Amino acid sequence: MCLAIPMQVVEVEGFTARCVARGVERRVSLLLLQHEDVAPGDFVAVHLGHATQRLPEADARLAWALYDELLAADDAARTASGR
Repeated sequence: MCLAIPMQVVEVEGFTARCVARGVERRVSLLLLQHEDVAPGDFVAVHLGHATQRLPEADARLAWALYDELLAADDAARTASGR
């Protein structure tokens, strides 16, 4: 299974964007979205350093909420098992 992380575009320079998510900043390739207008403020799904699609902000926020639930459940399971 592949996992893409929603990130918000901060700056675009050619086919590269500076994106942030949860305080983490990355340089992301926009080559797969070269026929779309990606602009600062947009949300993109990032997999292995490449933006694979533009996302509505609501979808990006929903994905992060789901990731938070998964991480909380994992933390609870680790605490319960003494790991």
